Amino acid sequence: MYRLYQMQDSGNCYKLRLLMHQLKIECQCIDIDILKGESRAPDFLKKNPNGRVPLLELDENTWLPESNAILWFLAEGSGLAPHSRLGRSQALQWMFFEQYSHEPFIATSRFWISILKAPEEYTSEIKAKRAGGLAALGVMENHLGKYDFFVEGEYSIADIALYAYTHVADEGHFELTDFPAIRRWLQRVAGQPGHIDIDQRFPDSKG
Repeated sequence: MYRLYQMQDSGNCYKLRLLMHQLKIECQCIDIDILKGESRAPDFLKKNPNGRVPLLELDENTWLPESNAILWFLAEGSGLAPHSRLGRSQALQWMFFEQYSHEPFIATSRFWISILKAPEEYTSEIKAKRAGGLAALGVMENHLGKYDFFVEGEYSIADIALYAYTHVADEGHFELTDFPAIRRWLQRVAGQPGHIDIDQRFPDSKG
């Protein structure tokens, strides 16, 4: 059985729980409190020298970090990974977009505001993230105004990657009122078989 080192509130960790629940992959989730420095503890750094979650333990000697790399590993060969060469490349395109053009703005703002609960302390940083977050949502809105999902018109790991932080964007003060296509897409993703909410514990979890 896989072991997922994770933080429950993290969107990057939620991606993996959502995928595994939908694919019925058994996994034990191990909570790591990054706010208490647990991801920087020596034992954890032996598994992931980058000191971050999520981290997937494949066996006692093999660990895979980075949420979207883990998504790809777990989904390969399933119906949630595009099968065509172009589809796979487009999925990667959106997953790279999520990590470089979306997550640094929307997820980071959410972390300061709703996880650390310190918006006053990070006022200038939050303001600086505003334009980038709105630009990312604009790109998504334009695409979703034409297509139901991000790749080949079908639900895939590209949608999971982008759903994780978009559906809680309001927790980073990015309201979606002006993004109707995104709101409709969020409903379509939430309606997929096996969907779970971000606060839902995985069946086999340890605090």
